Amino acid sequence: MGWKMEGESLKFSLKTYSNYQINTFSNYLEMNLKLHKPLCVFDLETTGTNIGKDRIVEICILKVNPDASRESKTWKVNPEMPIPRESSEIHGIYDEDVKDAPTFRDIASKVTEMIAGTDLGGFNSNRFDVPLLAEELLRVGMDFDLSKFKLVDAQTIFHKKEPRNLGAAYQFYCGKTLENAHSAEADVMATFEVLDAQIGKYDDIPNEIAALSEFTFHNKNADLAGFIGFNNKNEEIFNFGKYKGQGVKAVFQKDLGYFGWLQNADFPLYTKKVLTKIQLSSKF
Repeated sequence: MGWKMEGESLKFSLKTYSNYQINTFSNYLEMNLKLHKPLCVFDLETTGTNIGKDRIVEICILKVNPDASRESKTWKVNPEMPIPRESSEIHGIYDEDVKDAPTFRDIASKVTEMIAGTDLGGFNSNRFDVPLLAEELLRVGMDFDLSKFKLVDAQTIFHKKEPRNLGAAYQFYCGKTLENAHSAEADVMATFEVLDAQIGKYDDIPNEIAALSEFTFHNKNADLAGFIGFNNKNEEIFNFGKYKGQGVKAVFQKDLGYFGWLQNADFPLYTKKVLTKIQLSSKF
């Protein structure tokens, strides 16, 4: 089906393939952001908020190109675990809705193909969506390299400028009411509109992704969950535990069993990946 807004040049086409939707915006829209490479704004609906244990039940990705053309893809996902009722009551997705949906393993290659060569954006994405997506990818044997992406979090801009939530941000910046909140597609469309409106509103906020990425990071960490930070020499340090504040490489050299304990403990897979890389380098 398709439609054209009265008085607007926006055309929209929608194809639905069971649990997979492709939305293609055929005409270009003006934007305040200055992109040098595509930006993928994405949102996850999940079984809960535990980065290491919870699973995706819906993912929507809006890919915006430097010429302002864009497309979005939405997948319902079978999390291969029961969805807690309290989570379903927030996002409206129940076990019955995803029992015949593909698993994340089934769609992982499509997700990585869409985000390859892009930067990533979202709302609270630096603290939740990006770390959880990385966990899902690593869990199915697909790599996620944080160094390949610039991350922009519209929530951080909002909290620095107008502390509130996505619905309030959408009303404040776009003058609209967010319908179907906690639907991944509704949230991701609103998030991009908010992000782009923020660039238009604030003269002191850059419109390029590299500078925005720096602006939206609260703290610089080596991993996505914030367990490994950096000291003033840009060396990785522990942000937790008995070695808090100490260099990771130095700790691994003096306490040979600590690395093994960390790998067997309940830490996110991406954190373990970073620790493994440091541990290997500490041998040389």
